[in-house]
Amino acid sequence: MGRAFVYVILGGGVAAGYAALEFARRGGYSRGELCIISEEAVAPYERPALSKGYLLPEGAARLPGFHTCVGANDELLTTKWYKEQGIELVLGTKVISADVRRKTLLTATGETISYKTLIIATGARALKLQEFGIQGSDASNICYLRNIDDADKLVNAMKSCPGGNAVVIGGGYIGMECAAALVTNKIRVTMVFPEKHCMGRLFTEKIAEYYEDYYTSRGVTFVKGTVLTSFERDTTGKVTAVILKDGRHLPADMVVVGIGIRANTSLFEGQLVMSMENGGIKVNGQLQTSDSSVYAVGDVAAFPIKLFDGDIRRLEHVDSARRTARHAVASILEPSKTRDIDYLPFFYSRVFTLSWQFYGDNVGEVVHFGDFTSSSPRFGAYWVNKGRIAGAFLEGGSRDEYEAISVAVRRKAKVANMAEFEKQGLAFAIQESQTEAPDCGLAVVGKPTYAWHATAGVVAAVSIAAIGYWYGRKRRRW
Repeated sequence: MGRAFVYVILGGGVAAGYAALEFARRGGYSRGELCIISEEAVAPYERPALSKGYLLPEGAARLPGFHTCVGANDELLTTKWYKEQGIELVLGTKVISADVRRKTLLTATGETISYKTLIIATGARALKLQEFGIQGSDASNICYLRNIDDADKLVNAMKSCPGGNAVVIGGGYIGMECAAALVTNKIRVTMVFPEKHCMGRLFTEKIAEYYEDYYTSRGVTFVKGTVLTSFERDTTGKVTAVILKDGRHLPADMVVVGIGIRANTSLFEGQLVMSMENGGIKVNGQLQTSDSSVYAVGDVAAFPIKLFDGDIRRLEHVDSARRTARHAVASILEPSKTRDIDYLPFFYSRVFTLSWQFYGDNVGEVVHFGDFTSSSPRFGAYWVNKGRIAGAFLEGGSRDEYEAISVAVRRKAKVANMAEFEKQGLAFAIQESQTEAPDCGLAVVGKPTYAWHATAGVVAAVSIAAIGYWYGRKRRRW
């Protein structure tokens, strides 16, 4: 038995929801021609809230409150919405194999689903401690964070140890956001990671110092330059302490692990061209894979960045998921009218009362600016490569100021005098944004789709592969 569709979206995260939304906005399909297949039991949702609003002790975000929420009047993409749009949801369904040549997918129940056009939105999975040979890492009070089930387990773990001790493994996005949530839930937190400072793939030492000092003031303890080697457990198998490589034993009522993610490409390996360096499915500027009937979007897609002279990147962020999904659908429905994607890499996070945004690439000479000492900070950094701005970071900015630094990066603004540039700081980007764009094909287009309310404007659940690096595994370039 089987079913046939014209369009199939495989995956149930942000990218899948935004691809469906773009289909609905553009039309081009009839009722029953489009389906979403997801292993999860709920309709596609915004994963970023899982590391922030979902973990609040009071007024926590819950479905359907953080379903993909875009469009007129912030319409919620609930199961009712999909039904109204004539989009079939095939939920709680695991696809165990794919045949690209025959254009079929085989589910765990033995059903064959065929398609004419496939959008791969399978995202990524969290790296597990078991993959690094850590014994006892299946304990019930060890938590990861990638989907709703993970978030529910984390919430229950926090409720079970009020005033207790949590050890967070990893100093990236997940580690930083979960540490903030644990503190908010009145749990003592120790963060462990092998790097010299937190957010090692993005933050400079000076930027990291500010956030580490802030977290320390909120009661977080940092243990850097080492990794866990094993656990102490009680008679029920629960972790009671984390044992580190340097010999320390950290008491733990719960453990949160954020050591990176790996793109879900296994169904298509050997059938589609992969980007070995980036660990994803290689696509062109239309988000089309090596098979013309298959597209890849979101965390799983490795696509060319025009701003970086066509360099292939796999970007692990919600904004990239949204934009690549929309672009792929445009490419499918109106290929002659759709240019190659021209995406400005964009990352952001909000923790406690802090909020930062980053654009571009962190390569070249770093120039810091602003006030790093205030309790209401506004500081940042530029990365200058070959005399032009390659990237920019800003903490505590206004909407216009964030827009200004994005313009400076998009235009690859020229820095004529480094000393003067350093004095100007943020004013340089503001001045650049108020001048007409030079005629160099770098007009500011495609502004990031960030949300400006508390629960939706949260970073995607991504973190650096710290343990992987420590044990000699090759780190992927972000």
